[in-house]
Amino acid sequence: MSPALPLLLAAFLAGIGTYGVLARRHAVLMLIGIELLLAAAGLILVTVGQFSPDPHASGAVLTLFVITIAAAEIVVALAVIMAMFRTRGEVDLTGEAQPAAPEEQPANSGAGTVTR
Repeated sequence: MSPALPLLLAAFLAGIGTYGVLARRHAVLMLIGIELLLAAAGLILVTVGQFSPDPHASGAVLTLFVITIAAAEIVVALAVIMAMFRTRGEVDLTGEAQPAAPEEQPANSGAGTVTR
């Protein structure tokens, strides 16, 4: 089997991932683009390791590191996105930072009521 097909697939994934990162404003869609880029890198590492004449060159081991880093990156990025959504009410990365509308407090009609 020729390494052209996996490398072509990796180039296709990298192209879609790059488009997703550069053209999207939504934070979750940008994360999907980054994950596609990391998947392309992992596919390239496995392909080069498979077709390398050196028996000690293992792309699969490096791919495991890429997968581990991608999982940690997703956890941190989703936590940041959730915090941003809670404060701004949206996850648009190019919009102006507008704080979420404060909740309206009911007017205190009774003078002797105690709030806890």
